[in-house]
Amino acid sequence: MGIPVMDAVHVGRQPIFDAQGVVVAFELLFRGRMDSVASGRQDTYATSTVMINAFTEFGIAEVAGNRPCFINLTREFLTGRLPLPFGPEQVVLEVLETVTVDDEVIEGITALAAAGYKIALDDFVWGSGHEQLLGLASYVKLDLLDGDLSRLDEIVAACRQHPGLQLVAERLETAEQVAIADRYGMELRQGYWLSRPQVLSTPSLSPSRLRRLELVAALMSPDVPLEKITSIIVSDPALALRVLRVSNSVAAGVVSRISSVRQAVMLVGLTRIRRWATLMVVDDVAEAPEEQLLTALTQARLCENLAARFGADQGAAFVAGLVTGMARLMGSTPSAMAEQLPLTSDVADALTNGTGRLGQVLNAVSAYEAGEAGSADLAVPALDAMRWSTRTLTAAHRFNPQRPR
Repeated sequence: MGIPVMDAVHVGRQPIFDAQGVVVAFELLFRGRMDSVASGRQDTYATSTVMINAFTEFGIAEVAGNRPCFINLTREFLTGRLPLPFGPEQVVLEVLETVTVDDEVIEGITALAAAGYKIALDDFVWGSGHEQLLGLASYVKLDLLDGDLSRLDEIVAACRQHPGLQLVAERLETAEQVAIADRYGMELRQGYWLSRPQVLSTPSLSPSRLRRLELVAALMSPDVPLEKITSIIVSDPALALRVLRVSNSVAAGVVSRISSVRQAVMLVGLTRIRRWATLMVVDDVAEAPEEQLLTALTQARLCENLAARFGADQGAAFVAGLVTGMARLMGSTPSAMAEQLPLTSDVADALTNGTGRLGQVLNAVSAYEAGEAGSADLAVPALDAMRWSTRTLTAAHRFNPQRPR
């Protein structure tokens, strides 16, 4: 099977500086196409795409290191109609100026702030209703390019009545605008004068629509077995890789590392897995044909089949094979991908150096794929792996015959 053409996913990243010129945060921006998105849901699509790309395609550490990320939120997320799939540790939630502030929005933002999320008021305009949120906000962003500067004294004075509230001077494009920010003691700065947005890109394969829907449906049951959730995730390499990346953001500061998809699911938690799966369904506009994942899926299954032969853990072997196969599809290397994931040392060492029992498993699979002498005895477990992967794809096509083949 040849290497498929990969789609690329993108996320914009604009630095936010302190008054001394040090980058202290990033605003994450949508970068992509809206051709097939209905006009009424473009903002929600943009927000969900930014979240998915930043956390599950790149991994938030790759995008921002340990700095906080400002993410624009639409009404659906602010009111809880669409739950946030991540915790408050590394995000600042921006309330877009287009959001109408009413009782439902105030109640939703109050709950988010109480849960530990930091709130930013974007393109703040006095009299828009957003002044009702000042007591809940940690940041107020003021547009110094197109904003009404005639009321700046009044707005800054009102903001200064809330201890700890920081002002972000945004859309700084001239030295004069920087001087205004200095004059009012605005703590943070953002704009082309300081830095234009950077676009980060990475190749991606989309998880199958069927698997996302199946996962959401299974998670609706309060007593769903962990094994069922794990089996759905491991049947789709792209989905499994996303869960591994999400677990990396959750694992920040956690001593334990993971060696299986099951452990990743446990680390992330079923509630957050449900939220990510729901967001992927919202984000679903187009996807790659499912057959593109056959090679990676077969390799992961073959590693799992061979684990006992080398005294290795089956779950860890599946993950090692999965990452190896996905790295090949994505034009990366197993060692580079291992750096993005919270893997145990034995899995990471196998992927990076080919050492240990898992390294022996990977080397045996590689030798078989290359047709090396002495590897013919892997034909039976390899056939089983191919049949298992093919059954998975066939079942998906049977349940959704309109999917692209």
